[in-house]
Amino acid sequence: MTIVPAIDLRGGQCVRLVHGDPARETRYDDDPVARARAFVAGGARRLHVVDLDGAFGTGENLDALRRICGAAGVPVQTGGGVRSLADARERFDAGASFVVLGTLLAEMPHVARAIVDVFGDRILAGVDARGNEVSVGGWQRPAPLERDAFVRELIGWGISRIVYTEIARDGAGTGYDVDALAHVASLGPMRVTASGGARTTDDLVALASGTPPSVDSAIVGRALYEGTLDLAEAIDAVERARPPST
Repeated sequence: MTIVPAIDLRGGQCVRLVHGDPARETRYDDDPVARARAFVAGGARRLHVVDLDGAFGTGENLDALRRICGAAGVPVQTGGGVRSLADARERFDAGASFVVLGTLLAEMPHVARAIVDVFGDRILAGVDARGNEVSVGGWQRPAPLERDAFVRELIGWGISRIVYTEIARDGAGTGYDVDALAHVASLGPMRVTASGGARTTDDLVALASGTPPSVDSAIVGRALYEGTLDLAEAIDAVERARPPST
C-alpha cells in the first residue's frame, strides 16, 4: 500500500479543510514546493495535489502545481476544477502524471468520457460520498446519483482507479471508513485509493489490514501537517501490515 501525502492549495498556500467545508479551513505557512520536497524526503513515492480554488470556482493554482511537479521528482496526481479536455491537458502540461476528475463525471459525463478516451489510465475518478450519496462541486451539493451504481458505471467506461473519499471522515482524524472502502472495492475490477480520516499510523494499519489488495494506496493530509503521523514510520508500519506482493 502506497501512502500518498496531500497538498491542498488555496490562494497558492497549503490548507486543510474539515469535511470539505471552506469555512473550516486551517492555513499552513509552508511553501507548497518545500512541503512537497519534505514529503518526498520522508519516503513519499507519489503526491496528491488538489486545487481547492478550482473546485470552488474561485480561481486556480496552476503555477503552484507547475512548481510542485517540477521539484518533486515523483509522480503527482491532481484534481479540483477540471471541467474540460483543455483543463485536463493544462494539468498534464504543468507536469502532472495523473488527473483526477470529480464533478465532471457526474454532471457532464459525455465530456468526462471524452477525456478518458484521450488520456486513458492517466485519468482517475474521484468519487466523494456521504454514505451512499455522491457529492459534487467541491462537496458542496449532492448529485442525483447512488454511489454503487455510479462506481459500476465508471468501471464500465474503462476507469481503472477510483479515489474514494468518505466526506464525513475527511479532515476529522477519525480513521478511514474501512467497511465502505472494502465495499466499494468489491464493486468491480479497479484499484482504489482511500482518502479521508487518517490521524495516526494505526489508522493506516487498520486500512491495510481491513481491505482487499485492490485498495492499494491511501491519501494522508492533516495528520502529516499537524505531526500526529510520521510519514517514514507509517510507510514502514503499512509495509509490515501488508507486505508487497511478489
